[in-house]
Amino acid sequence: MKKLTVLILMLFAFNLATAQREGGFRVGLDFGIIPASGGVGVSFDIEPKYNIKENMSVGLRIGGAAIARDIKEIGSTTFVTATGIASYIGTYDYYFPSGKSFVPFVGAGIGYASALSVRASDDESISGLDPETGVGGVIRGGFEWGKFRMNVEYNFVPESRLYYTSFPGGGVIPDDTIVNSYFAINLGFYIGGGKWKKN
Repeated sequence: MKKLTVLILMLFAFNLATAQREGGFRVGLDFGIIPASGGVGVSFDIEPKYNIKENMSVGLRIGGAAIARDIKEIGSTTFVTATGIASYIGTYDYYFPSGKSFVPFVGAGIGYASALSVRASDDESISGLDPETGVGGVIRGGFEWGKFRMNVEYNFVPESRLYYTSFPGGGVIPDDTIVNSYFAINLGFYIGGGKWKKN
């Protein structure tokens, strides 16, 4: 516990060394990999950000994710549970400048998210299904290195009904839902804005 306290105090002290320009504007692009049970997912986010302080920024993350899980082959047919997610999240990031171009950060956000989950075969055409919508959010931490950015995050997404289009007659089994919140590992970069500068 003492070591953690010392580390946090050191990170705050480093704020005196470098900082982003207050009032700066930039746009982040992130590409993510989503580990999933019996499958994998991908995500893409675009996030305009504004520096309210030299080490704090607010933004709007507009994101999308596609997750394939429980992939199984039965004969010549592949069955998969597929989830599509869209989100609009207001974000806040706090930076711990290190005196160099390597800058750790933590952040969080809250907003709106929607999800649609379907269990289907690979040769089915799917349309006319309704997504679930509700409050979404994110917690994250990582680092920036110049214009490059890497972070790990946990996204809170509403549960959704699971459509079974491969069952006779299709439809939804009553009370059958799927958890859509997910963990992602992201790589990205910034367009515009200032670089980390020495005070």
